[in-house]
Amino acid sequence: MSQFISASAMAEGVLTGGVAPGHFARQACQRLETTGRELGAVLDVNRTRMEARVAALEKRLAQGERPSLAGVPVGIKDNICTLQERTSCGSKILENYCAPYDATVIERLEAAGAIPVGKLNMDEFAMGSSTENSAFGVCRNPWDLQRTPGGSSGGAAAAVAAGCVPVALGSDTGGSIRQPAAFTGTVGLKPTYGRVSRYGLVAFGSSLDQIGPLARTVEDAARVYAAIAGRDDRDATSQAAAVEDPLAQLEAGVRGVRIGVPKEYLSDAIDGRIRERVQETIRRLAAEGAILVDVSLPHTPYAIPTYYIVATAEASSNLARHDGMHQGVRAAGSTDLLSCYLKNRGQGLGPEVQRRILLGTFCLSSGYYDAYYDRAMRVRTLLAQDFEQAFARCDVVIGATTPTPAFRLGEKTADPLQMYLADILTASANLAGIPALVVPAGTIDEGGTALPVGVQLMGPALSEALLLRVGRSVERVWDGPLPIAPHGVRS
Repeated sequence: MSQFISASAMAEGVLTGGVAPGHFARQACQRLETTGRELGAVLDVNRTRMEARVAALEKRLAQGERPSLAGVPVGIKDNICTLQERTSCGSKILENYCAPYDATVIERLEAAGAIPVGKLNMDEFAMGSSTENSAFGVCRNPWDLQRTPGGSSGGAAAAVAAGCVPVALGSDTGGSIRQPAAFTGTVGLKPTYGRVSRYGLVAFGSSLDQIGPLARTVEDAARVYAAIAGRDDRDATSQAAAVEDPLAQLEAGVRGVRIGVPKEYLSDAIDGRIRERVQETIRRLAAEGAILVDVSLPHTPYAIPTYYIVATAEASSNLARHDGMHQGVRAAGSTDLLSCYLKNRGQGLGPEVQRRILLGTFCLSSGYYDAYYDRAMRVRTLLAQDFEQAFARCDVVIGATTPTPAFRLGEKTADPLQMYLADILTASANLAGIPALVVPAGTIDEGGTALPVGVQLMGPALSEALLLRVGRSVERVWDGPLPIAPHGVRS
């Protein structure tokens, strides 16, 4: 099995001159083309653009600059725009679409010296929890090839877990960073809504979407977060508050930190082995000096119905622009404008995307708006108030990330409701706009196969530095990051 090298160690090697600026990026491209392709994690690898980025970094280093992510290869979820590279969102309707600009997060990664190296597979338009909805093939979990890596950022999580790249960018609308992180034994951070610019992120649910990092270590996630966070005038929803340095107190531990334990995130509906891992994590943090506080988030059971009204309503509006007329693929054989639209969207959009557009359009339609969308927004306020009341008594809350370990491919595709329920523990953070972090807590045995478990931490708005600090303690009490997955890179 390949030796794991953190992004922080890669950058240090490049900055000290011990490693050539393009070494790790070229290595990552090779790994993505082999292991990444075998897993179904990769959609595109652009070596020409990679080499141009390496050349630009070499000039900066020669001028004495010391960027924080110098030479670190980063995988990019395929709903984040990269200049003159395909950005398909995992959809046939955008199969040939090349973005005319870089997303803000891409600009900031490159400013920090990182090298984006590949576009990674995802559920179509980020709609899914298993990366089985991609128009370009399923992605497999490198811990067990018969299981899902989660979704919608499944390709990003699988590429990191398999050792193809040390870090990747995903997006999280209802758990799409955190659920894959839990399923693949990686670290996943969903920042506060508006903390990271959405300029250049193809929209799904505009009041819910947030870009964040997936990494093998908490420190690497913190470094990437520090590079991409902050105000962006091109995103009217981005927050102007200064970004607290997430590395400054990363090793400060949890002594004196009040950790809330909500019973709703440790219920009997959660796999007993996962519940035990979370409880053991809580015990270990208490032994490190954390103060445990019982709290309640009573409206948690309403998170999924609320989310699937708000998210689908926003999706029906956002996806109206994807009609095959202005970009992407246009279906052949149309005889008039209406049939052209029907063919383009009927053939270009997959069944899950069509289902969610129809749900959202129905919820917004005349006569149903008050019964569904308006009521969902009222419940959304109640969910946010639950967290406000909890954070009046504690600094962060802890719980499970998913009700089950990674499930088998095909296990839930015939029952959309069961697939939606996979996000029951993650959607609330998006509805409330608060940050959430998932950190591995070892593995459990599933019929002779080791499957990762992820512990979820949630905090008040703009508390990313504290979450990462507590997450680092979780990582430490479980003896560091997990190794590269069994079906990851071998050399």
